[in-house]
Amino acid sequence: MTADIVAAFPKVTLLKNESLSTYTNTKTGGKADFLAFPNSISEIQALVRYANETDLPITIIGNASNLIVKDGGIRGLVLILTEMKQVKVQSNQVVADAGASLIEVTKVAQHASLSGLEFAAGIPGSVGGAIFMNAGAYGGEISMVAESVQVLTPAGELKTMTKRDLHFSYRHSQVQDERDVVLNATFSLHGGDGQQIQAEMDDFNARRAAKQPLELPSCGSVFKRPTGYFAGKLIHDAGLQGYQFGGAQVSTKHAGFIVNVAHATASDYLAVIHHVQEVVLASEGVHLETEVRIIGEDPVRS
Repeated sequence: MTADIVAAFPKVTLLKNESLSTYTNTKTGGKADFLAFPNSISEIQALVRYANETDLPITIIGNASNLIVKDGGIRGLVLILTEMKQVKVQSNQVVADAGASLIEVTKVAQHASLSGLEFAAGIPGSVGGAIFMNAGAYGGEISMVAESVQVLTPAGELKTMTKRDLHFSYRHSQVQDERDVVLNATFSLHGGDGQQIQAEMDDFNARRAAKQPLELPSCGSVFKRPTGYFAGKLIHDAGLQGYQFGGAQVSTKHAGFIVNVAHATASDYLAVIHHVQEVVLASEGVHLETEVRIIGEDPVRS
């Protein structure tokens, strides 16, 4: 019965047995049984309702930036929300759809001479993903500017969550626990000088380009920052910079990143992650917790 989903949603771009490596920032990952690109809240509601009625598992992957999809792929229905990307300014607030690029949101804010999002100028995620994991950089976090978020509950109900409801913490929000789908977010900013805002964004982007391996596929920062330490320095001090398994390598430019240097698989990535965790724990006495979201199924071994 679930095979009829394509026929049930003729107006939705819906692909069957689609490789997710085409969409992930690591260029790895297995196939999704069904991959949909809804472009409205009503389409998301209808897809969630259909999935609930047919017991079809559903997974939201935003724009698949800070994510590793295992080589066995994802069963059921996967939603990518990049078709929902409207961004608009309302007084000192910016309202953005979940699929909008966070980088694009910072550009819209700058153009309106609104300050507060400069730290996010180079974060390659979507608005929904940024809310989901309380994305941050250079001393800033989404929790500092998020005013409210509209979500769709797993039961298919619309709900508005305030900053207090979201219970933001380091790389965490309540959305993760409740498995809600972020639909849009409202950011409260303050007036500033457009040229000064741009200069600060340019500075952050220059620092990012100088230190991070932006020229190679990666999932961004792989590990959370352990209390009192920096993950990249721990990995470097453990002698792991440049360590490679298959096509995945601990970046020689920044040890906190794992890059795809030679047609890596998700299994290569996971092997490097586990090796780094084991060595750093043994040599530095610190357990590195992953920041990257790891989802999907292991490949079937023949």
